[in-house]
Amino acid sequence: MNEHLKNDSANIGYLLNIIKEQGTDYLNSIEERLTSVINNTVSEKQELPESGFGTEEVIQIFNKKFEPIMVGSGGPRYWGFVTGGATPASVAGDWLATVYDQNTQSVTGQGDISAIIEMETIQLLLKLLQLPESFLGGFVSGATMSNFTCLAVGRQWLGKMQGRDIAKEGVSGTVKILTATPHSSSIKSLSLLGLGSSNIIKIKTEEGNREAIHIKDLEENILKLDGEPFILISSGGTVNTVDFDDFKAISRLKEKYNFWWHIDAAFGGFAACSETHQYLVEGWEYADSITVDCHKWLNVPYESAVFLIKDQYKILQVETFQNSNAPYLGDPLENFSYLNFLPENSRRLKALPAWFSLMAYGKKGYQEIVDKNIGWAKQLGQLIENSDNFKLLAPVRLNTVCFTLKEDAKQDEVGLFLEKLNDTGKVFMTPTFYNQHKGVRAAFVNWMTSEKDIRQVFDLMNEIITEIK
Repeated sequence: MNEHLKNDSANIGYLLNIIKEQGTDYLNSIEERLTSVINNTVSEKQELPESGFGTEEVIQIFNKKFEPIMVGSGGPRYWGFVTGGATPASVAGDWLATVYDQNTQSVTGQGDISAIIEMETIQLLLKLLQLPESFLGGFVSGATMSNFTCLAVGRQWLGKMQGRDIAKEGVSGTVKILTATPHSSSIKSLSLLGLGSSNIIKIKTEEGNREAIHIKDLEENILKLDGEPFILISSGGTVNTVDFDDFKAISRLKEKYNFWWHIDAAFGGFAACSETHQYLVEGWEYADSITVDCHKWLNVPYESAVFLIKDQYKILQVETFQNSNAPYLGDPLENFSYLNFLPENSRRLKALPAWFSLMAYGKKGYQEIVDKNIGWAKQLGQLIENSDNFKLLAPVRLNTVCFTLKEDAKQDEVGLFLEKLNDTGKVFMTPTFYNQHKGVRAAFVNWMTSEKDIRQVFDLMNEIITEIK
């Protein structure tokens, strides 16, 4: 055995204590951690060592070379993209997921039954999101793979409606996809599935600064298909303005027409946790499939998302993902294994951080996280609305603030403003383009964000805009 490996094995407790102390220091100071790194120059390229250095020395190398450029992306003022933090319980679950190192597939087989944890976690999530137990769910790496999984089963459903088995025969002909404001990950999924983004029929959006599907236009386009089955991709919170399609209206259309209804609710689905905003997802239980991201508003470490597909379609799901060349696995419907229901053949125990966090903080804990984030978004939106320097590009509907500089003549300065703001390292936001305006987007999903962060950032915004005037 390699001497370093032998020594590391004998001293694993000592090594984990070093990591524990370093991790504790990082998490205890994450509020002060820079959210951007201006000088990200890395020292000379590291060559592969002949005999290695051993873990303790490698920690030192990492701390010298890479640790200084690690930003506080899990902190309270990282408002870019829609990046959640990690609750203490989810960190504990994530560490244990690494320690136990399960390939999570089976609920009954010898050698691994860790999928029992996953099945239980899905049930906890369904309860949190107030969805029926009629959904079969599982963990994937993110919303992109969740959309991919859901739309893959939708593709198989559509093929069956047309009298063909797409999983076996491949894609032929055209597949109609109806949508209004899809996320880029859905477009990517259509490409990966061979469905093609050019097959999208773009539905109008509702009037009045909206991104939601125009229901009348949707039905008119359905009628034009003359009974041809199709896939509808709807939004449970658009990226720029967190607009929601009218799920109740779509569910009524589903009673009249034959289509696969997929909802991308990557972060907006957590509106179900809020008593004041759960109306936004009313009717979503009638969808055929739903995407929900966990490393966003559930506040668990990357990579974590779930697919939710109605249990009645599990045969179609198996037809799409089964390991047909592995007879030793047995009947995929009789002996449940995620191996036959998801793209990956190898899977980390992604459910454990979510299980820990859901069990640790419960329904009330997540209701508080969601409601507070909504409150912070509303507060920043109000400050912007009353500002002399900034203006909202859309109403604050949930947890994202989309804004720009107040004077249209200064559109060319939006990029400079955001660059200087992010360069402070005290906050991070992302650029966007909405309603013919260059804009800035701030997303609130972190359990640590507080009122002092809102005030600190808004004061900083005004300082930056004064500098560039």
